[in-house]
Amino acid sequence: MTLENTATGLQLQSTMKSNGQLEISLTRVPVPEPEAEQIVVRVDASPINPSDLGMLFGPADMSTVRVSGTADNPVVTADIPPGLMRSVAARADIPMQAGNEGAGLVVNAGSSPVAQAMLGKRVSLVGGAMYAQYRTRRAADCMVLPEGTSAAEGASWFVNPLTALGMVETMRQEGHKALVHTAAASNLGQMLVKICLEDGINLVNIVRSQAQADILRGAGAKYICDSSSPDFLNDLTNVLAETGATIAFDAIGGGKLAGQLLSCMEVAANRASKEFNRYGSTTHKQAYIYGALDSGPTLLTRSFGMAWGLGGWLLTPFLQKIGPVEAQKLRNRVIAGLKTTFASHYTREVTLAEMLQPDAIAAYSKRATGEKYLVLPNKGIES
Repeated sequence: MTLENTATGLQLQSTMKSNGQLEISLTRVPVPEPEAEQIVVRVDASPINPSDLGMLFGPADMSTVRVSGTADNPVVTADIPPGLMRSVAARADIPMQAGNEGAGLVVNAGSSPVAQAMLGKRVSLVGGAMYAQYRTRRAADCMVLPEGTSAAEGASWFVNPLTALGMVETMRQEGHKALVHTAAASNLGQMLVKICLEDGINLVNIVRSQAQADILRGAGAKYICDSSSPDFLNDLTNVLAETGATIAFDAIGGGKLAGQLLSCMEVAANRASKEFNRYGSTTHKQAYIYGALDSGPTLLTRSFGMAWGLGGWLLTPFLQKIGPVEAQKLRNRVIAGLKTTFASHYTREVTLAEMLQPDAIAAYSKRATGEKYLVLPNKGIES
């Protein structure tokens, strides 16, 4: 049984051309007929996350954006700096799809009982290529949304909520008792504040302006440090000493911040030390980089002893590490709190075509806190 015609649908495709140009366009593609265990979802909402921008734009210089075509079928082009083309050589001239997560209505289903049970239900899903009218996925990879939950409310169910929960679980697994989060006024950061309040965990929030600090204070955050303040490092050291936070998750990536976090943790740990150790404190200090708001080099000034670690953290490897049973527990918590703890807020809703207009690209590509976009792939489009 099919609820609507799903023979073809529009899909956003991003191509790094071997001539050194990025091209993004909307293409009508066949929608695969579902196999027994699959469903076809009409994608009604999909967020633009920072993790989506790499697939969309790659290393292209977005200050060179040009838009041609029509309002309904725009074509975006931009220049890729010659020295960076080799970083995307493996995808040269291959159209790629973007959009990590989304939500929508199940309009076709395979013959299995699990798939058939989802027909006509609104579900959340993950797996890439969500900037499209339709997406065919395994039923087991989708979550039926609670009755009364809109596609917009369910669209951001995966990346930010599970990343926030994953940070807390990583803290616990590695034996830390409190944590630090940077770029903390983001949608993800506000979720993390709520999680830590619910779970009784001390959270140190690092923001970049007083306005961002006010946002978090309004959400109930206790420990907030403004990196634009001249007293930032002293303030950070004091709250680290008070909370005992020895693990940090850094969304910035480039610059001095990761090293500053480790250094301030070292100073805080040494305040309780009764004797000098030339190798520094024995307290292990860990910083994980999980974002790239600053794509420049990560700069470390080695002033944090020898008991430290710096690494990358990604959601998918974390979920694979904890296994399907524990991962499902986290997903269940997200679904139960979609309208509360894990609610996302959007600055603007755009159609697929509007997503490719210069003003929209300029806004969401700068990854500014509080400027999250939601794509509505089926709004204003005839199937």
